[in-house]
Amino acid sequence: MAISKEEIIHIAKLASLNLTEEEIERYAQDMTDILEFAEVVNNLNTDEIKETVGINGEYNVFRKDEVKQTISKEELLKNAPSQDDGMFRIPKVIQ
Repeated sequence: MAISKEEIIHIAKLASLNLTEEEIERYAQDMTDILEFAEVVNNLNTDEIKETVGINGEYNVFRKDEVKQTISKEELLKNAPSQDDGMFRIPKVIQ
């Protein structure tokens, strides 16, 4: 299925794109190639292929949650421009 220059110009207009004549020709060819490949994929016989959800059969593999202390609270608060009672003090956000 070939895409015409007019269709590319129409699509470019919808997307508010200003394309050169070279770009129009290149995009027409690229879109034609994409549609031809999609047609090949659509015509594949998948009757003998089983449905799969994942590649390796494992399901819901999560890491174990472990609490790790990477930096102390005191070290973090050293970066605070202002602190109060062991917490960051910030300006009021809601009035």
